[in-house]
Amino acid sequence: MDISGNMPGITLRQLRFLVAVADTLNISRAAEICFVTQPSLSAALKELEARLGVTLAERSKRQVILTPVGAEIVARARAVLLAAREIEEVAAVQAAPEGGDLRLGAIPTLGPYLIPRALPAIRARFPDLRLLLREEMTEQLLAGLKQGRLDLILFAQPFEAEGIEVMPLFEDGYHLAAPMGGLGQGPLREEALEGARLMLLEKGHCLQRHALSAFPDRDIAQDESFSATSLPTLISMVSEGLGITLLPDLAVAAGVLAGQQVEIAPLPGACPRRVCLGWRKTSPKARLFRRLGEVLKEVRAEIGRG
Repeated sequence: MDISGNMPGITLRQLRFLVAVADTLNISRAAEICFVTQPSLSAALKELEARLGVTLAERSKRQVILTPVGAEIVARARAVLLAAREIEEVAAVQAAPEGGDLRLGAIPTLGPYLIPRALPAIRARFPDLRLLLREEMTEQLLAGLKQGRLDLILFAQPFEAEGIEVMPLFEDGYHLAAPMGGLGQGPLREEALEGARLMLLEKGHCLQRHALSAFPDRDIAQDESFSATSLPTLISMVSEGLGITLLPDLAVAAGVLAGQQVEIAPLPGACPRRVCLGWRKTSPKARLFRRLGEVLKEVRAEIGRG
């Protein structure tokens, strides 16, 4: 209680505890994440509930269930915590505009083939920047960006990205990949893809959707008997003679086929995916992100020449 007899106001500490509980649905794990004892976290939650006059979560020894009002307050708490962190970032950017930690998320069909090649140039131009890379599916990247878990994401369109500043980097077309001897003699004609059944990545990978839409006027579908969790696995299956697939030009140029018994043919008529950087419109680091985007563009062009 303050000297006027009123309950103390809501604190950022309480909101952090609440969000941790929502993320883990476990008081013990939430306390570990927040680096406090379980009694301290529980007491802070009780204080927050007393201040608000509502029950935020049903708690037992085995589980935590958010109440409907608790779920709504958690969503608003995330926004408050994100805004508080961006206030800190505004000050940090003034002190070191191109330094500090940068949490970059990338889809698995882009990150491994672009970021390692770009790191030397990034370190040379931004020596005070520490890049923390995480690979996730597009939906997870967008959620992580909006929640503040990520600062910047590398993804591919077409994909809805409402409320996010998007910087187009380059277009990424496709090669057809087949077992050795599977493409025949002479240049590949796109008409040969009519009725093709492709081995693709499992659902959830945006490349699966993009590959199926590469030739909208052709009858191309996924081979439902198989799906892969990664491009290297997919290529290995092609090498074993189990089918054909489409591979992004970037991955091919970066050497993803090294050591594999696979032959490829370019598909200049395919609808490419558009590789982009994305960040929150409220981020104070937009200038830095655009400079990083220019580096990635340059590196992609160098990979193409290689």
